Formats: sequence, structure tokens, C-alpha cells
Amino acid sequence: MSDKELILLSTLEDIVFSIELILSRFEKIKSCDDFLEEDGLEKLDSISMRLIAIGEGFKNIDKLTNKTLLPNYPNIDWKGVKGIRDILSHHYFQLDAETIFEICDNHLEELLSVTNKMIIDIKGNIKNG
Repeated sequence: MSDKELILLSTLEDIVFSIELILSRFEKIKSCDDFLEEDGLEKLDSISMRLIAIGEGFKNIDKLTNKTLLPNYPNIDWKGVKGIRDILSHHYFQLDAETIFEICDNHLEELLSVTNKMIIDIKGNIKNG
């Protein structure tokens, strides 16, 4: 296995860990207003930090693969996944709890599934290739 493949797999596994952590932290959040409750702001902050890490991870994967891997998985809005990192990083005080809720509630399960598929596909290509 090449260094590039090791870095790619490691990054994808880090992303899976972050998505699973977000989903765990999001479990008891039933509306965006829950982010305003007692422990809600802490959850909003920690989830936002992990979303930044995920976006950065996929930006690095795009660089590492010369933008050839992500287009193979068109069900995901990759521009949005990478873009949320920029919004959260550079405009943090304009953070919108509704947007974070919508991402967690509607998009993370599919992103987790696709990321796991990428890992399986890459390991299969390495094994066969």
C-alpha cells in the first residue's frame, strides 16, 4: 500500500469517526431550538467543529486524488460538504443553528454511508490492483 493510499484511508476513517461522533451528539436534538437549551450550545459548538474537520478532510482528499475520487460518488453535494467548512471557519459568529440541524438531520447518514463505501472501494482496489 502506498503512502498516498494510507493517507487517503486514514483521512476517510477520521471522517467516519467524526460523522459517527456528530450523530451520537445529535441523538437527543429534536429541533434547532434544542441547541439553545442547557447543553445545546456545547453540542452545537462541538458538532460545528467536527463539520469543519469533515469539510477539511474532503478538501484534502480532493487534493490527494487530483479531484478524481469524489465525482465517483455523485449522490453527495461535495461542494456543500467542503463549503460548510469555509462558512463555519470564517463566519463562525454567523453560525445558524437551523442550518446545522438540517445538515445533521438530513445529510449525515448518507455521507456516512458513502464514506464507508469509499473505504470499501479503495481497499478493494488496493487488494485487486
